[in-house]
Amino acid sequence: MVVALLLRAWLAASAFWWAPSAGCPEPCACVDKYAQQFADCAYKDLQTVPSGLPSNVTTLSLSANKITALARGTFAEVTQVTSLWLAHNQIRAVEEGTLAVLGLLKNLDVSHNQIADFPWADLRNLSALQLLKMNNNRMAQVPSGAFSSLSDLRSLRINNNFFSSLAEGTFDPLTSLSHLQIYNNPFNCTCQLMWLKNWTEHTLISIPEREAITCAAPEAWKDQPLLDVPYMRCAAPVVRLSSQPDLHSLAYGSSLALHCHAEGLPRPELTWRIQASGRTLEITGSEVDRLNALPPAGERQNFRAFPNGTLLLPHLGKKEEGTYTCVAANEVGSNQSSLRVGLADAAPKDKDSVGSAKTEAKAPPGERKASKNSVMNPRLAELARAAPLPKLGVAHASPDPADPSGCFLGKGLRLEQARGIFGLFSA
Repeated sequence: MVVALLLRAWLAASAFWWAPSAGCPEPCACVDKYAQQFADCAYKDLQTVPSGLPSNVTTLSLSANKITALARGTFAEVTQVTSLWLAHNQIRAVEEGTLAVLGLLKNLDVSHNQIADFPWADLRNLSALQLLKMNNNRMAQVPSGAFSSLSDLRSLRINNNFFSSLAEGTFDPLTSLSHLQIYNNPFNCTCQLMWLKNWTEHTLISIPEREAITCAAPEAWKDQPLLDVPYMRCAAPVVRLSSQPDLHSLAYGSSLALHCHAEGLPRPELTWRIQASGRTLEITGSEVDRLNALPPAGERQNFRAFPNGTLLLPHLGKKEEGTYTCVAANEVGSNQSSLRVGLADAAPKDKDSVGSAKTEAKAPPGERKASKNSVMNPRLAELARAAPLPKLGVAHASPDPADPSGCFLGKGLRLEQARGIFGLFSA
């Protein structure tokens, strides 16, 4: 009799704990178990998240379906969810705000999808997260501060994505983290990634498959583990500007060479910023072609940039007075230096335009006189020839449509070529 009563009580309890939930959408299976509401919608060939799920559902499995997008409001009726499984779908887009309503979420799995743009801002509302699986997607960037609210996160998996770099301190807010997967990403192993090398070598966090944390660039370290890359002693640029001749004795029609000497590791790229005649010009990109192009017949050359960091001003005039700034930048940082160019004497009355004097100045004793086609004296020729060659990343070689045999001064162009092409120096 007692056994029969106990069996009846057990069956009643089982019916209560395992009773199917009312209102469960087809083809999902909704079950109450241990005071938790489970909604199993996995392996159902679903193309969208079904509506009509019980509002008290705490575990929602949508894995292995054919869902392609998640729109804002998709989970607005199931805000009690603590575990959301979305792996092995075809999700490409997740609208911002879609996940932010799930403030109780502890486990989120969006792995094995095609997500390129993840709503990182939604993570700010998911401070209860303990497991975050984002691996095997197409994500390429983790924004700064993306994990700032996830102090309870214990396991993070972002392996098998397209991350080429991670900002220093990315994982610092994850004070409870014990497991991290970042392998199989195309990392660019330059200065900016040295922090990750150092951090992975000294952290107590479990980081599996460290040999698979490899470099996709630069070419010297391609396919090599980050652990094997030697430490780079990187430094932000230091810039120094000099001039020839001295800036205190500049005369109308004379020539001036400004040289930008920049040091840094990696080698910095240079940009000239010119503030003159009430406007600002930057010699960069396609602007170099326009500014360095051979002028039409009868017009003079304002200035010309060389790949060794020298800026030549062949004919000084009122239009060339202004501030000349050299900006040097590498992946560590940037720096700049400026010089003010002003003329010491007044414009000659017999000039109808800047730099077009009717008479030519005689060459100082001991110097060769420049030819009529020359726009630069031999002293500046020597300066440009002897100057060191930092990288001028803003210039590049380009053919001149008006002169098929010539090319503009650009990256890698030797000064000897420049003399023959432009006639800058006397024969």
